[in-house]
Amino acid sequence: MVEDLKGKIRVFCRIRPLSKSELARRSQCIVHFPDEYTVIIKSSRGAKEFQFDQVFNCSTSQEEIFRDTNRLIQSAVDGYNVCIFAYGQTGSGKTFTMIGEKEQANPGIIPKAFKRIFQIIDENQTKFTFKVLAYMLELYNDQLLDLFINRCEGSTTKLEIRKDKKGFVYIHGAEIKEVTNAEMLCALFEQGCKNRHTAATKMNTESSRSHLIVGVTIKSTNLTNGTVTYGKLSMVDLAGSERASKTGAEDEQLKEANSVNKSLSSLGDVISALSAEQSFIPYRNNKLTLLMQDSLGGNSKTLMFVNISPADCNAEESISSLVYASRVKLITNNAQKNSESKEIARLKQVSRAFGNLAAYHMESVGASSTLLVSQEEKESFP
Repeated sequence: MVEDLKGKIRVFCRIRPLSKSELARRSQCIVHFPDEYTVIIKSSRGAKEFQFDQVFNCSTSQEEIFRDTNRLIQSAVDGYNVCIFAYGQTGSGKTFTMIGEKEQANPGIIPKAFKRIFQIIDENQTKFTFKVLAYMLELYNDQLLDLFINRCEGSTTKLEIRKDKKGFVYIHGAEIKEVTNAEMLCALFEQGCKNRHTAATKMNTESSRSHLIVGVTIKSTNLTNGTVTYGKLSMVDLAGSERASKTGAEDEQLKEANSVNKSLSSLGDVISALSAEQSFIPYRNNKLTLLMQDSLGGNSKTLMFVNISPADCNAEESISSLVYASRVKLITNNAQKNSESKEIARLKQVSRAFGNLAAYHMESVGASSTLLVSQEEKESFP
């Protein structure tokens, strides 16, 4: 109830400290936060003020960042679609917010969310049974890649973004792992991160060159009345928008930057259309917007982190990010719990069993496999 009162889409702003390179060139801090909801940034055109649901200054810890986010994890376990994503220019601190340090001395939202999911599950073991599935992808140079598969090994399976009748986005062909504890999920995540594309730039020693998408689906069955709910937690670490003149990107890095900027531009078009309540939303213009179509303007509770640099040399990029985030605040989502009664769940099980029996019979007699259950239904969760 508290989460619903706060709104279906919230935007948090996080300002990182001045970096070593910014201090070395004697950059000045141009960001001021008079209260926990307001950020004021100075520029050559004067001061600009922005209002968000929460503003975190450069001294805010990872624990404080997760404190309010923590409640959204409960919503995902309760059967809602939840999306948490970070946006900002290259080097603004998005990956630190979402993932944390490489050695996990200061874990970010994603590893903390993994632990919280299983804490909630442990607290409710006497009332519910749970099944947790996870996938991990990156969108790199307009290609969707499975991070649970080693990049050196490769994969012949083509990944396709699909949507079921309820608007639930899923990835056909993705490697989906069932996990039974937080340690197992964290280990899979760490391995997947090693497969992600990164590179050094003038703005960042380890810049993300792709969009990271982590999906955790949670099926819970009420032991008292048999009601089944399906929640999906999507966590997205977007690659940073960048200018080649600032990052020094050349050759392959320039190609990566162009791809990232193109996808972020498409995301901006979707955000503009949604905030203006237009009848047509251009989700199909890019794979990134297809992936996020049930998170923005869909059946989801969504939290956006806009990360900015406080340095005067990045004023233009920081203002652009804040304007972008302000448009997200105008979007209205219609978040509803994904649940079905015991009888509907039972009928679905019977339908699947009957479909599998029919398929087995047709294979045994050498007939073509025209199934009674649609392939789309079989591939979707659960």
